[in-house]
Amino acid sequence: MKAVVYDRYGGPEVLSVAQVPVPAPGPKQVLVQVHATSLNLSDWETLRGTPLYSRLGGLRAPRRPILGSDIAGRVEAVGAEVTQFAPGDAVYGDNLMLKGGFAEYAVAPESALAHKPAELSFAEASALPQAAAIAVQGTAGIAAGMSVLINGAGGGSGMFAIQLAKNAGARVTGVDNAAKLAFMQGLGADAVLDYRVEDFTRTGPYDRVLDLVAYRSVFAYRRAVARGGRYRCVGGTTRALLRMTTLGVLTGLVTGRGLGVLAVKEGPAHFTPLARECVAGRVAIHIDREFELEETAAALAHVGAGRALGKVVVRVR
Repeated sequence: MKAVVYDRYGGPEVLSVAQVPVPAPGPKQVLVQVHATSLNLSDWETLRGTPLYSRLGGLRAPRRPILGSDIAGRVEAVGAEVTQFAPGDAVYGDNLMLKGGFAEYAVAPESALAHKPAELSFAEASALPQAAAIAVQGTAGIAAGMSVLINGAGGGSGMFAIQLAKNAGARVTGVDNAAKLAFMQGLGADAVLDYRVEDFTRTGPYDRVLDLVAYRSVFAYRRAVARGGRYRCVGGTTRALLRMTTLGVLTGLVTGRGLGVLAVKEGPAHFTPLARECVAGRVAIHIDREFELEETAAALAHVGAGRALGKVVVRVR
């Protein structure tokens, strides 16, 4: 099968197109004929090997030669113990542990997949799993009248988070680069900030802050959150995450603010609810660009440069 592979950490230049064997599913695994794979910031980080936590399981070299976790396609074959799927079923899911989405076929655990809604295309379905899980859990508990800030709101998770917070009745401020301000407004953000011009930690305080690109100090985040409010980060630098899990938790307890890292739960239970919202027309999926499999390096460069408005998809079939 055709696949995009790499054997060392680096930029898009370390990727190449190769012919590799079709993987065989284990007893509780499914072989998926991949139709589309959407890109996440985690793909860019695992390609480059930075932050350091992106090298888990492969400190010196990548653990798995094929990236791509958010897949959508048709079941080609199933393991002996699989009960939920059969060949021909249209499926989608976040194959974060095994990856392999930038290829014509990928093996995924049965537990990572869900039946694709007929109303969604394969590209649209691939845009959901990881971003949807982050957005749903990151906006949980938001209620009408709250002030909410989302940092990195112009990407995939942010796109969904803006809409979910607005649907809950919150006043939403989106933060990203200048090229994404109009996009965030179009999603419903009440206010938008260019992080290169304005320090969002001095524009609050906010009842809820969801930070998708954490890199600031704990004390900067503390002043962005109202007393009794909550700050959660997903991703960011290793230093920022370590500080938030230690000093941040302590500072939050002392000052009456909930500061911490969002421990994102994986699996269909955490992304299928948003898929239903998309099918119902209450949440929109915006795909910025679609690339061919052979253009995966360019797709990753587009995401890594922070240019993607919403999601970027690699079309495999």
